[in-house]
Amino acid sequence: MAMIRPFGALRPAAEVAAAVSAVPYDVVSTAEARELAAGNPLSFLHVSRPEIDLPDGTGAYSDAVYLKAKESFQSLKRGAPLTVENEPSLYVYRLRMGDHSQAGVAACCSIDEYDSGVIKKHERTRKDKEDDRTRHMLAISAQTGPVFLTYRGLDEINDLVAEAQESAPLYDFTAPDSVQHTMWRLSETGAVAMSEAFEAVPSIYIADGHHRAASAARARDVLRDANPGHRGDEEYNFFLAVLFTADDVRILPYNRAVKDLDGITPRRFLESLGGHFEVTRGAPRSPAAKGQISMRLGDEWYSLSLLAETTKPLGPIASLDASILQDRVLDPLLGIKDIRTNKRIDFVGGIRGPEELERMVADGRAAVAFSMYPVSLDELMTISDASEIMPPKSTWFEPKLRDGLLSHLI
Repeated sequence: MAMIRPFGALRPAAEVAAAVSAVPYDVVSTAEARELAAGNPLSFLHVSRPEIDLPDGTGAYSDAVYLKAKESFQSLKRGAPLTVENEPSLYVYRLRMGDHSQAGVAACCSIDEYDSGVIKKHERTRKDKEDDRTRHMLAISAQTGPVFLTYRGLDEINDLVAEAQESAPLYDFTAPDSVQHTMWRLSETGAVAMSEAFEAVPSIYIADGHHRAASAARARDVLRDANPGHRGDEEYNFFLAVLFTADDVRILPYNRAVKDLDGITPRRFLESLGGHFEVTRGAPRSPAAKGQISMRLGDEWYSLSLLAETTKPLGPIASLDASILQDRVLDPLLGIKDIRTNKRIDFVGGIRGPEELERMVADGRAAVAFSMYPVSLDELMTISDASEIMPPKSTWFEPKLRDGLLSHLI
């Protein structure tokens, strides 16, 4: 049984919401964040990526960064301004990108349920990234980037989400990336009904935001240990999230680009691939189905399909295309054993398309690139239900939620 909790959101007024809102902190580099925030003192990137306002060369995890985050957050509260909702509330947050639309419930979720497995994971986290967001949350006493959650839909929840969208929205704007963001605040009666409806949801799945969730749990531990009167209902026991039904969520591929061929020639590399795959020249840039990988090498696209004689029954992890690529190409042929730490491999979110892979190979940033077929929600949920871990960088969810529209004070 899942629990969602209304919260007193810290949020901007409607007239400045578009200016305040920003892309998630972890989808842009420092240079990209600095460019996006240039000329906009209200951009939430000044809070989520505070190094953009510090001298070049400042360590990404230095004390100065977290002090600057606190200073920028206080300044934005005054300057936007940001105000705290009078009463704890739930919200419906809708994203529209082209012909795709998805509406979810913005709420707080229980860290205890994250610990116990009601809220399920499918990805390992990196300690340095956990350390960063934990320090950031503690420095500003808030969670500012929602965790993207999904669940198997229920008609009652769907009806309540649809009903909320019939009223006037709090926010309605289109971001520079052409994604429309619309938000409604639920009435007190609606919030109670929504909370009760979610009690029938047996499991919730982290789609995007594993580091935010893990960091919220670590910040909870710090604040709990420092509070001799800890009760369990303090705000730090809950984390900010938006929950979308799995029927609405869209996963794009997470593509790979490798800087070099580890000392072998392109011809030899192609020959080596033939030991595992049927290799077809002149293939589409994007694979048409699971079990196919499109590869850019030189000025050609190739299709890689596992040979029947090399295929044996595979489990849910080993059968993922990302696992097949890792186990049969990246590790044995290109010497990339740990894609989480190896600097020779880059990851390209599906929103950039296979055209970006072509550019990377053409301009020498990559020697070879792989265009993947997207993982399905069913695969993600099956793996999460089995308490298994997917290969790193297996999923790219789009469209993205914006930071700064709702913050949760802890």
